[in-house]
Amino acid sequence: MASFSVAVVSILGLSVCLLLISPAVSLTCTSQTLKSNRKFDQCLDLPTLDSYLHYSYNATNSSLSIAFVAPPAKPEGWIAWAINPTGQGMAGAQALLAFKSNSKVVVKTFDVASYSSITESKLSFETWDLSAEGTSNENMVIYGSMKVTEKEDKLNQVWQVGAGVMDGMPQMHDFQPKNLKAKDTLVLKKVTASPPSPSTSTAQAPETGGQSIIKSTPEKGGQSLIRSNHLALFFGLLLFIAAVFFS
Repeated sequence: MASFSVAVVSILGLSVCLLLISPAVSLTCTSQTLKSNRKFDQCLDLPTLDSYLHYSYNATNSSLSIAFVAPPAKPEGWIAWAINPTGQGMAGAQALLAFKSNSKVVVKTFDVASYSSITESKLSFETWDLSAEGTSNENMVIYGSMKVTEKEDKLNQVWQVGAGVMDGMPQMHDFQPKNLKAKDTLVLKKVTASPPSPSTSTAQAPETGGQSIIKSTPEKGGQSLIRSNHLALFFGLLLFIAAVFFS
């Protein structure tokens, strides 16, 4: 009887752990619904700063459309996503930066020449359809499309969050390990893709054509465990307990 009680307690403990873990695991890019109902070909769980990237790449006109999702360091702070044409860090990056202005989330473009020189200006590549919005869970989302170098096979992406904005200029972000690691390489790989169905339309630049998938070096990008699987396991364990108890 004692061994039976230990088994029951162990199984119940495991079940509770699964229920606690499940919601956190499910909060990945694949479970996100963008407020504007925009859809993209792929998404990536970025490895730091609780950030996510949704994206589509149009190989015909070498254009990239993105939705970058992240929480600012503080509600009055900012988020940024950038491409660095010359290096792998923030210095030299061409950035899309969002913050609240008069209770509305806006997006602006910044040339980050160095950590001490950040200038609001046009970027070194063409951009269009720039916008931003806030979400109910205090995230911000940056939307944008941009022209990338023709036949480019990879991009240096950088992302960041900060705590404050003064007179329309972002204040310095933290230099904690999680901030310093906010960079990665996106590898553009061409694939043969069939046209998307109406229910899974993608966000693209005005021109249409062959699509490509952008694949990032972190292997966890876009992967998630479905919550329903955990719930099914939990109820299965409950049935097992009942069967043992009443047998």
